[in-house]
Amino acid sequence: MITGATSGFGEAIALRFANDGYDVIITGRRKDLLDKLEKNLLSPGKINVLSLCFDVRDKGEVKSVIENLPEEWKKIDILVNNAGLAVGLSHIQDGDTDDWDRMIDTNVKGLLYVTRAVAPLMVARNKGHIFNIGSIAGIETYENGNVYCASKFAVGALSKSMRIDMLKNNIRVTLIAPGMADTEFSLVRFKGDEQKAKSVYKGIDALTAENIADAIYYCATLPAHVCINELEITPTQQASVNHNVRKE
Repeated sequence: MITGATSGFGEAIALRFANDGYDVIITGRRKDLLDKLEKNLLSPGKINVLSLCFDVRDKGEVKSVIENLPEEWKKIDILVNNAGLAVGLSHIQDGDTDDWDRMIDTNVKGLLYVTRAVAPLMVARNKGHIFNIGSIAGIETYENGNVYCASKFAVGALSKSMRIDMLKNNIRVTLIAPGMADTEFSLVRFKGDEQKAKSVYKGIDALTAENIADAIYYCATLPAHVCINELEITPTQQASVNHNVRKE
């Protein structure tokens, strides 16, 4: 089950697992993109796909959708909490509180709502693997990142807590912390300003969504007694959130 599957990491993760024969549940807010992805996933005719159009920020909707899954879809082996975003880039004193709410409601509360609904299904089977998509911005902060960084620091803390809470239930939890990745991320952050979004990756051979999908697939397919707890991934040109070298 992959949240935020309509683009970027989520779409690539769905394709990666489907290509290896996994049945997939894809979720997102944009039904047209969900339908397009479902068609793409089903085209080889080897797997089953369930599309769920909902907003992870809506606690009641998340609960209802998961509770009403068909029985054959309740045996979720892998959950990828991918839905998330950054909105705006400003000093804390100039921040837009609506942007703050959107980030916290999606990145933190949405992740919690989905996990709360799915984790009991895993616990009941004593089996499962949860991936939380964090960021290197959840490991160290940067100027103007304030609330986005705070939300991803929360994802890191929650990942460690989940691992401890469900340790006796044989549940693996992995935090994936990407650095600069060329997806819709910056386009959303700059509210559709393509020029600003492109400038973020200028001179950088950035990560791709497929790179992250491959990393998650690797972690998910290790022997059952092995758990990668945290994986920080950056382009070779980026050593930390504040250190990178751009090509001329």
